Amino acid sequence: MPQTHPAIDQTVPATAPPAPPTALSLEERLTFINAAMSVRLDEAKVAYEVNTAHIETEPVDLADVVTGPVDTGPAPLPELYPTPVAALLQRAHHRLLTDGWCSGVLVDEDGARCMLGAIRAEARGDRGLEANAAAMLLNAIRRHFGDDVDSVPAFNDAHGTGRVPLRMLDQAAHLADARGL
Repeated sequence: MPQTHPAIDQTVPATAPPAPPTALSLEERLTFINAAMSVRLDEAKVAYEVNTAHIETEPVDLADVVTGPVDTGPAPLPELYPTPVAALLQRAHHRLLTDGWCSGVLVDEDGARCMLGAIRAEARGDRGLEANAAAMLLNAIRRHFGDDVDSVPAFNDAHGTGRVPLRMLDQAAHLADARGL
């Protein structure tokens, strides 16, 4: 008769087949790929250090390598339009490019100007020329944005950046030149 050991159970339960693997989510796959890439990068770093350990190098003085931009001053004004209103609008556009654009005031504490402030500064006291340039600018704005625009300051203050106001000054200069103003 076969002897059984009490500590060993001779009845082995039947094992169930393993469950089919579930598909990994995108985040789980990215996590695994990130871990695999980190391992590969660490191995490459060690291999690079081993392969270049015998190469003698001299210390580099970063002051000789890193240089900052040379202060060249403001960009030169492109050739002006031959007509006075167009030239004024072009100078106002250039002023906004160099000094900065602002909204809510003619000139802010940093020296940036709104569209009308740039026109006024470049008109240098000639109120007639200033009025003609502002009218041409409003005309260009209304051609592009419709007749709902009340004034140049209202248009200027309706924008969060100077990108559109600068573009409109440039278009107004082109329009004034085309009209011979």
